[in-house]
Amino acid sequence: MDTKSAQETARVLIEALPYIQRFSGTTVVIKYGGNAMENDELKNSFARDVVMMKQVGIHPVIVHGGGPQIGDLLNRLGKESKFVQGMRVTDQETMDVVQMVLGGLVNKDIVNLIQHNGGQAIGLTGKDGRLIRARKMLLRNEDADNPELQASEIIDIGHVGEVQGIDTRILALLSGSDFIPVIAPIGVDDEGVSYNINADLVAGKVAEVLRAEKLILLTNVAGLKDKNDRILTGLNADRVNTLIKDGTIYGGMLPKIRCALEAVENGVHTSHIIDGRVPHAVLLEILTDQGIGTLISRD
Repeated sequence: MDTKSAQETARVLIEALPYIQRFSGTTVVIKYGGNAMENDELKNSFARDVVMMKQVGIHPVIVHGGGPQIGDLLNRLGKESKFVQGMRVTDQETMDVVQMVLGGLVNKDIVNLIQHNGGQAIGLTGKDGRLIRARKMLLRNEDADNPELQASEIIDIGHVGEVQGIDTRILALLSGSDFIPVIAPIGVDDEGVSYNINADLVAGKVAEVLRAEKLILLTNVAGLKDKNDRILTGLNADRVNTLIKDGTIYGGMLPKIRCALEAVENGVHTSHIIDGRVPHAVLLEILTDQGIGTLISRD
């Protein structure tokens, strides 16, 4: 390494130092999914980020998705994927596939990835230690012109759930150790019935009950943009609500923003929506002066 390169490395480390000092001992919940899970370079950069965080005293908790992987296996089995209001219709056969893919293949791949990059991880579903208590999600018919949905105002889409509660005991045990928890968003109700739950929602609720310093949602976009295509950051609750009302926030970004906003309104210090297509996106957001995405805080 030449002198100039060495000086640049030193500059980066010095810039990171106050953030390491500030966040050491805190918990950061990361929703991991999208393009960040589909490219070997990005997968390894994400794994190195969380290993680095743990090494400097920050406690990462990972909640992962896996929608494309579920769809691929269903296709191979000859089963069509159906969606209502963006939610996968999940009969018992589909739920079996969800559990195999999320709780097995995807979860263990992430655990192995972290361990291959020098960390220690333990994979969990919400069924382990009754970590995630769930209840069935029922949708309201918002499409009066769709004849398939006119039979009832309430739509039952099967084994799709929402979070009823989080038992933090197992996470507290792991956070106090060298292990990084990796959570598949599968919950169970009081009758033992399993449910597939949106990973953003699970990450938000986990962040809330852990009183996390940060909730980080990895996405396939650069962050929240205004109508002039500029990334917005440093937002508070009032500003976010204004952006929702004026139509700046809409479509697929809307549920993510609401999840991030609800988290900060319920005790999480800041929420971040960042581009998972950028190598080392998590470290860039947490440990640099500028960050790379959209930050939302309560005040």
